Amino acid sequence: MNASRIVGTILTALLAVTLGPWPAGGVEPSDPAPAGPVIVILNQSVDADQVSAEHAQASGIQPDIVYSSAFQGYSAVLSEAQALQLQADPRVSGILPDRPVAAPQIGAVENPPQPAQLVSNGVKRVGALGSPTAKIDGIDERVDADIAVLDTGLQSDHPDLNVVGGADCAPGDGHEDVVGHGTMVGGLAAALDNGIGRVGAAPGARLWAVRVADPQGIITDSSLLCGLDWVTANAATVDVANLSLGGPLRGYDIDCAPPNENLILEAVCAATTAGVTVVAAAGNEARDAGFVEPAAFSSVISVSAMSDTDGQPGGTGPADACIPGETDDSLASFSNFGPSVDITAPGTCLSSTYIGSQYAVSSGTSFSAPLVAGGAALLLANNPGAPPEQVRGALVSSGEPGPLLNDLDGFPEPILNVSRF
Repeated sequence: MNASRIVGTILTALLAVTLGPWPAGGVEPSDPAPAGPVIVILNQSVDADQVSAEHAQASGIQPDIVYSSAFQGYSAVLSEAQALQLQADPRVSGILPDRPVAAPQIGAVENPPQPAQLVSNGVKRVGALGSPTAKIDGIDERVDADIAVLDTGLQSDHPDLNVVGGADCAPGDGHEDVVGHGTMVGGLAAALDNGIGRVGAAPGARLWAVRVADPQGIITDSSLLCGLDWVTANAATVDVANLSLGGPLRGYDIDCAPPNENLILEAVCAATTAGVTVVAAAGNEARDAGFVEPAAFSSVISVSAMSDTDGQPGGTGPADACIPGETDDSLASFSNFGPSVDITAPGTCLSSTYIGSQYAVSSGTSFSAPLVAGGAALLLANNPGAPPEQVRGALVSSGEPGPLLNDLDGFPEPILNVSRF
């Protein structure tokens, strides 16, 4: 293994979404008025900027994040008296607690000087070496597509990434990554084909660092919604959004048809309706992904993880070096599965970019998803404006047919194959 910075064997999903159901109507007077950090949901016919400003003037509320694209609302810290005042406002349809969730810890060792370019087994296994759009040959010709990475941020000056901008949706300094997870995700999607470091599935695609985690890796409902709101507002630019995060499904809704009970679902649906292809990690709990959001949402491309040790089909590769017991070309032992999963991609012992202009190795569906996001970017580079359902259909139909070894759930998702794109 050529990377000497080793990130924890399996990074579990970055976020456990804890957002409760979104009230379908107005706030009932008998409902308790939540105080503290909250998300104020406004009727969708109003202007969030205007109403939040009026609430600030009338009640002394200090809005933090104003949402005006995916939905109308804002985040704030409310006193009990302020919450009661908002409950009486007919323009307010709901007030939800803004819950923080801890991200996994990352451990690492020293990294050597800048390595020569290595095409990882994961990128090889999905057929990127054969892609006429990727054109992986050590010459820096960049894929003409835009990928938003909703994560811990990206190292904007990493020599192996084409970071063109981003959004700051969480406490911290700009959209820079100080945790490492987002920079690894970005590299698997789009690390440059420039003769050094690593190569992503869509080399040199433009990356947008949408930082939804604070410097401790903590994400809140409000910060994730901010990221989705930003993606929706910038749908004319962003082709693909990668969500290497997830948590327990709240409520029963998974489809975009109204009424929706889940605000995260509503925000994801707004992004896909605006034309952005959304890719989500299936999760690492070895359970049915239908109980995990956003992977369970019908509008996203849900990605499981497979084990690949040699970058080739056939199942004859050696044992995984970083996860004992994994078998080549099998469903990874930790991966979620089931009918909600659309496609699979390598997710064990993947080497990618890391903060400090370094490189790292890790495992998890967090790192399978950006390979699929890169595949979507390749397709969209040649088919600008293709709707998300068409992108999903093309990725699934061009995939290598399943089932994988150990994938015994009766729903054999295909293996990503971008060689035609």
